[in-house]
Amino acid sequence: MGFLDNSGDIILDAVLTDLGRKRLAEGNGSFKVSKFALADDEIDYGLYDKNNTSGSAYYDLNILQTPVLEAFTNNMSSMKSRLLSIARNDLLYLPVIKLFNEDSSTLNSQFNNYLVLADETTVNDLKGSGTNTLINGQLNGDIPQQGSKLIRADQGLDTLELSSNSIISQDLLETQYFLQIDNRLGFVASPTTNANTNSSLSFTPTAIDDDNIATYIFTLNDDSDVVTRIAEGDASQIQGPRGTKVSFKIASSLDLKTSTYLFTQLGSLGTTTITGQGSKTIAAASYRFIDSTIRISGVSTGYTLDVPIRFVKKV
Repeated sequence: MGFLDNSGDIILDAVLTDLGRKRLAEGNGSFKVSKFALADDEIDYGLYDKNNTSGSAYYDLNILQTPVLEAFTNNMSSMKSRLLSIARNDLLYLPVIKLFNEDSSTLNSQFNNYLVLADETTVNDLKGSGTNTLINGQLNGDIPQQGSKLIRADQGLDTLELSSNSIISQDLLETQYFLQIDNRLGFVASPTTNANTNSSLSFTPTAIDDDNIATYIFTLNDDSDVVTRIAEGDASQIQGPRGTKVSFKIASSLDLKTSTYLFTQLGSLGTTTITGQGSKTIAAASYRFIDSTIRISGVSTGYTLDVPIRFVKKV
């Protein structure tokens, strides 16, 4: 949905997403719009110029003249920065979601993303001898529970002006999250580690849209261990009052494990040697990769974080 300025008149251009059009086309009377969301993805509030010499009427002129995107139907691209209404007038900070770039959730330093190793061969070529341990930022996509590396994101108020030991207000606490990933490439898996398991504990998506984007919904204390509270004293990227954290692993899809087709159609040949545990490496010409993202969104605030991931397969 977008607002188009047409000679002083405000025109509302609203379209259904592909999924919305599909449900409407079912024609069974079940399609009803009960909720909607607004976003301001196009707006750069840094353009507000309170020092403009022409006066206060010009402070926000550059913002008001910012072109607004025309409405489009892709579900993953339609809104990233959703607006929300809060009745309280005493808030100085709003909660954010930040990637936890430490310990077992550290980004891969070579590529500044998370490498999801697609099959057993790729995993074995990078892990240490006689161990299931991979270096930081390398996830075991073949059997995620055999790897200790995962992805974690923290939610809370990211400010030094409030104590990190303070309890975040209940109305600012995210207790439910959407996770979205390209279903052709991988699945969301449990954050637990069990080196003796021979199968991956993957979750079932709530929905898969026409663009093959799978949506998972996880709730605090839902027995999945994906959403948990950040305990007092725990390390966190959030500098102020902490809320919840989202932890998970990624399992590569069966197509990525058993075939190179998607790597050929969607991916690229490696250009940099991948460094693994100890002296383990995979030469640049010996693997293909597909770059993608996994999106983490808070249900209450709509705050969204896109995490870069790279699926890798030795060929």
